[in-house]
Amino acid sequence: MDDRSALARLDRRVADCRACPRLVEWREEVARTKRAAFADWTYWGRPVPGFGPADARLVIIGLAPAAHGGNRTGRMFTGDRSGDVLYQALYDEGLASQPTSVSADDGLALYGVRVTAPVHCAPPANKPAPGERDTCRPWLVQELRLLRPTLRAAVVLGAFGWQAALPAFSEAGWTVPRPRPAFAHGTRVALDGLDLFGCFHVSQRNTFTGRLTAEMLREVLRTAAEAAGLR
Repeated sequence: MDDRSALARLDRRVADCRACPRLVEWREEVARTKRAAFADWTYWGRPVPGFGPADARLVIIGLAPAAHGGNRTGRMFTGDRSGDVLYQALYDEGLASQPTSVSADDGLALYGVRVTAPVHCAPPANKPAPGERDTCRPWLVQELRLLRPTLRAAVVLGAFGWQAALPAFSEAGWTVPRPRPAFAHGTRVALDGLDLFGCFHVSQRNTFTGRLTAEMLREVLRTAAEAAGLR
């Protein structure tokens, strides 16, 4: 089985997961009740797998799907304000085919980049419990193992993602320094043949207040793309 088919198989298994009762109940309730603006949508309402090519050289790791974003569309960071910021920046840096991501069939392609998360179900209040994060970690570990032959850089969005990603990289075979490096925007950590970058999350709280500007995000993505050999 080649890497592409192995990753596709993993994505299908992720989408069928029902391991966390609270998250299953929440994501399915949201899919039933919907938001008025999306009343004509058939919500995905399942775990959201990663998105991007199996030979990605750069991975972007977020937090979890949004209730009316990825939980609606079935694609990470699609259909919400955070995705608007992220995919615009990827497009500006030549890493995406278009600046918007509105549905899973909108034609968007990523160039050498895969987008994923440590928690694949939309959580209430955008806050997964630590136990849910840990239960979901094996999916990220398996994904990183499949990406490892080509993966050269990773951008982790936010402290929650950072705390979840470091043990996942360790379990996937990379040597993570001890003590584990602390999260900070713009931090760069060298693993075995991979550069790990921290970036403030593209949440509305950060982007609306200016804590994370478009240029700050583009700078991290630009540096990571160079480290990954995409420049």
